[in-house]
Amino acid sequence: MSAQRLRAQRPLRFGIKTAPTQATYEALLAVWREADGLPVFEHAWVNDHLMGNTPSDPYLEAWTLLAALAAQTQRLRIGVMVTGNTYRHPALLAKMAATVDVLAHGRLNFGIGTGWSEREHLASGIPLPPPGERVRRLGEACALIQKLWTEPVVSFTGHYYQLRDAYCEPKPIQRPHPPFVIGGEGDQTLRVVAQYADIWDCSVESPEEYQRKGAVVDGYCAALGRDPATIERSRHISVDLSDLRAAYSESRAFIEAGATHLIYHIPVPDEESVLRRVAVEVAMPLSEEYAASSQATGEN
Repeated sequence: MSAQRLRAQRPLRFGIKTAPTQATYEALLAVWREADGLPVFEHAWVNDHLMGNTPSDPYLEAWTLLAALAAQTQRLRIGVMVTGNTYRHPALLAKMAATVDVLAHGRLNFGIGTGWSEREHLASGIPLPPPGERVRRLGEACALIQKLWTEPVVSFTGHYYQLRDAYCEPKPIQRPHPPFVIGGEGDQTLRVVAQYADIWDCSVESPEEYQRKGAVVDGYCAALGRDPATIERSRHISVDLSDLRAAYSESRAFIEAGATHLIYHIPVPDEESVLRRVAVEVAMPLSEEYAASSQATGEN
């Protein structure tokens, strides 16, 4: 699937990500409320870890924090980029996410991945299966959560998860369910992406590798009979306030490689107005450039 075709079928969507470490709820909320008032940003994310680079650093839990932010924002689509599947049983996670979608009045993007931090699992006494098993667990979790969100009552017999007459009420507001956002780069994870993802987040270093991974997803989609253009493509972009042109150039390179979601890391507290400068100097010019390009392509 060419990047040009993806852009023709999927508009660019810009978002932000804030790390809930060494930051107060009030400071996080201030950034999210400001982003909520900047139309160029369509989505906002927190990440899912149990501790920071220094284990004793304060680190707010992702889904409880997201619920609070959901109640205090109006427009942004919101999510966890991405939830570690191994931290919570997927039936509980389905209930939590459905509740957040209700609180957000239907604005949740449901982010999930395999989970990976050996240090965090060991510290918290949570088993960390080997990589292959984590991918298989992710696939089962996606199937189970999708059923809980779309069926009245669910019995599920998987290799790793079993449910018997399970309910998830109230359902999420979004129908048939909130978009699944799956993060990962491994080829086996990309099979799960092709089957379940509405948005795929890929963190490989180079645009060339990003495009190669996209071709792998396209191939798995073809095997499933799915149009790969139905999966939006996400990429995080680092921000150096002293050189925002670099963020613009990096964004542009990944857009050309197929990215349709661009997510910018914003510091908390935002004492140097990074959020507003990224909006004005990076996201808005890119949005205008590609809108003009798409219009010209359509006219031709």
